[in-house]
Amino acid sequence: VQLVESGGGLVQPGGSLRLSCEVHGFRLDLYAIGWFRQVAGKEREGVSCIGASGGATFYADSVKGRFTISRDNAKNTVYLQMNSLKPEDTAVYYCASSGVASIEAVHYDYWGQGTQVTVSS
Repeated sequence: VQLVESGGGLVQPGGSLRLSCEVHGFRLDLYAIGWFRQVAGKEREGVSCIGASGGATFYADSVKGRFTISRDNAKNTVYLQMNSLKPEDTAVYYCASSGVASIEAVHYDYWGQGTQVTVSS
């Protein structure tokens, strides 16, 4: 089982990035996928998640209206479109898989290695 994040980078405030989470070794359509972020020295924060069928989505209040999660099961990939980025969005972003659609990290079993997002002018 492997999850691989990509798409991170440096962007100016107000800019956009799209993160991808490609999964290997299991059927993506059977699992919820969550996005989390972590700043050094702080706890990991749940950002968004999407249910196995794609019908249920959840967002942290801090990103509602700016981030959109989606999935393409045929491509084994989940996306996180991030718009109107702010400096406080700077963090390492991780994706993870779960049998439950939740933005609580305790429910997640397998994690990717993370991708750095830096929002700065």
